[in-house]
Amino acid sequence: MHILLIGSGGREHAFAHQLKKSSKCDKLFIMPGNAGTAQEGINVPINPLDFAMVGKFCIDNEIGLLIVGPEEPLVKGLRNFFMADDKLKLIPFVGPTQEGAIIEGSKDWSKAFMQKYNIPTAAYRTFTFETIHEGVDYIKQHSLPIVLKADGLAAGKGVLICESHEEAITEFQLMLREQKFGAASAKVVVEAFMKGIELSVFVLTDGSHYKILPEAKDYKRIGEGDTGLNTGGMGAISPVPFADVTFMNKIESRIIIPTIHGLKEEKIDYKGFIFIGIMNMNNEPFVVEYNCRMGDPETEVVLPRMNSDLADLLLAAATGTLADQTLSISNHHAATVMMVAGGYPETYAKGDVITGLENDTNVLVFHAGTTKNTKGEIITNGGRVIALTSLGENLHSCIYQSLQVAEKINFNNKYYRSDIGYEFK
Repeated sequence: MHILLIGSGGREHAFAHQLKKSSKCDKLFIMPGNAGTAQEGINVPINPLDFAMVGKFCIDNEIGLLIVGPEEPLVKGLRNFFMADDKLKLIPFVGPTQEGAIIEGSKDWSKAFMQKYNIPTAAYRTFTFETIHEGVDYIKQHSLPIVLKADGLAAGKGVLICESHEEAITEFQLMLREQKFGAASAKVVVEAFMKGIELSVFVLTDGSHYKILPEAKDYKRIGEGDTGLNTGGMGAISPVPFADVTFMNKIESRIIIPTIHGLKEEKIDYKGFIFIGIMNMNNEPFVVEYNCRMGDPETEVVLPRMNSDLADLLLAAATGTLADQTLSISNHHAATVMMVAGGYPETYAKGDVITGLENDTNVLVFHAGTTKNTKGEIITNGGRVIALTSLGENLHSCIYQSLQVAEKINFNNKYYRSDIGYEFK
């Protein structure tokens, strides 16, 4: 079977690494990919948002399974484009329709969905430019801290936690009046702050049946001890120590089952991943947000813990036969340390040569923001550059192994957190 994987980050390198091992995979294409995915399959220099070119490539290369890594092609309707074509609609497709991807594409829609199907989440209200004065009055009497969320996709930057009413009102007006996050903040969700500890739960579904993948916890802040600016993720661990059987059963019964049921009730054909951000508040789970794809860097710890043939699982999800599959998960721990460019998540350089990638350890080196220069050297091409994943008998040994390799890999102004998993060591 010929497989096409769409995306170019560490998540996609982890997918490519796992898919390459499948007995079902005869040829693997990654669109557009990075310097690391080129070691697993064939990179394809096509923009995934050029739907016509993606479709032509699939027909020309007899693609038998299409997997979409990032959210943007899904939110913009790639699967709808395929479903509207007599040939393309026959290709098994992992990823929801535009109507399903709205769970990530609109915070307002997803909050209303949770409310409708009694899925536990923070109290909220949504405001637009037309209701800005009403919103200011609402914020003035709101308890602190106050969470502001841009309704649409904002590259992970559309969530603000405000510690004062003055700050919240200022940011709220910037979002609506001056489009601080562009069209994404045409609506703003004002949400109650949830105090607790977060984890990420991943579900693969064929629309009726589902498999719960290994849970993970990621580390968003740039600085040690979870300080400083938010990033796309500085590392991750799996399993999560506090996510015991009792807690996971609560998540399944109160959140996962109602979510799958709700999507069916809304007549949404959802085949693919649901990433559920969970807040553990005194051992009770609440939904922070939904995403319509796998997380990054969580994927880099989730997939390596799966013993099952990934292509088999994904094909079953795409064809409605997931109930026939068995999911086998390793008892090993996994930890990922993300190496980033100096200055990230603000201004950072690209094009710096990366050395020390020769790897004689068991640590998995997943490329995130890399490419090759004209000399064939691997260079930095993003804020998050390399994800280092280790598997082991315990969390401490995993983190130690990843950090050892991080010391050997070099590029200008490299940076990484040495305290991933710190609260569980």
